[in-house]
Amino acid sequence: MDINDLARPLDGAAVSAFLRSLPARPLLLGLGEARHGVEALLELRNEIFRHLVEHEGYRSFAIESDCLMGLVVDGYVATGAGSLDDVMERGFSHGFGAYPANRELVRWMRAYNEEHDEKLRFFGVDAPLEISGAASPREALTGLYGCLAGRLDPSSLPCTPETLDELLGPDDRWSNPAAAMDPSQSIGRSAEAQRLRLIADDLVAFLDAHAPQLAGADEGLAALYGRTATGLLRYHHWIADTSPARLTWLMSLRDQMMAENLRAVAGHGPALVFAHNRHLQRDKSFLLLGDAPVEWWSAGAVAGVGLGDRYAFLASAFGTVGGDTPPPDTVEGLLSEAPQGRSLVDARRLAGTLLKPSPRVSRDFAYFPLDPAQLHLIDGIVFLKEAGRLD
Repeated sequence: MDINDLARPLDGAAVSAFLRSLPARPLLLGLGEARHGVEALLELRNEIFRHLVEHEGYRSFAIESDCLMGLVVDGYVATGAGSLDDVMERGFSHGFGAYPANRELVRWMRAYNEEHDEKLRFFGVDAPLEISGAASPREALTGLYGCLAGRLDPSSLPCTPETLDELLGPDDRWSNPAAAMDPSQSIGRSAEAQRLRLIADDLVAFLDAHAPQLAGADEGLAALYGRTATGLLRYHHWIADTSPARLTWLMSLRDQMMAENLRAVAGHGPALVFAHNRHLQRDKSFLLLGDAPVEWWSAGAVAGVGLGDRYAFLASAFGTVGGDTPPPDTVEGLLSEAPQGRSLVDARRLAGTLLKPSPRVSRDFAYFPLDPAQLHLIDGIVFLKEAGRLD
């Protein structure tokens, strides 16, 4: 097998050819990260998105970042209000606002919108979560309440703003980092939390029941607040759980919330989605915590059920990363034989030609190597021979 038959130099022409090779035009094109903090991949992502906008009619970009914080970026991209420094500080979770390539992406999207009538949109698709725990549901609940009260009779809503505020209490009760390791520190199953779950459910039902009256600019925002409020309260409920199923629930719920956001972004498609490979893959995700295996369906797998061929997935992979070079009998080792520094690879053809490649074990524990058994579930591979500088 000649690797040059499967790995073509990655440029705009290769991206367009890849799209034409798919069975249907995707509403969501997922570009995965094999490792966070690889600036070379972020810069390449920006090139791909610019090509998709200028030549393939893409108008939306989505990233693995807090969906509510993403509203700050979307507002700036739309209007230019505020400063870019402030947007990068308040508009990204997980520290992603500090990456130069993310700053350049936001700057370019704003500049594009200043010059074109058909505007670009920016979306965060992650839940308001960090490793240290989950955010208070205050912003989502009060945002949903405000959208409804602003268009409908507030007296018909299931509670008053004062009731919401009283039940929510101080936000640090919800975001307490000690709860991540000690369920007894969580208020997710308190009487107040249980009542808030019922109120959130009623508010979302009220939103659905009055959809004809609420159609317009606030409809999508209210729906975002609604699914985030119910998802966060459900997540907090399971933070407080003490059963062996706790971690499986928490991992699954995060990807479920991400999948709901992906489906909403598809309504604005076609869109490029940038998130970790493990979130965008079509297979289950797996994590070994001590001797306990944890498995859950990824966001891409969940969202892909409804989207079918309108969802496509490009996984990323690296050759040399963190000083670690792949053995020649691994997928990354084989792809490293291509002469170009960056390639776009037909993953399904690759899966049909390889003879039992060995799984790669990387010394860089932040890097997630390609799983040879999953190649048939990937549409394409964005391959960088050298990962370059790592953050």
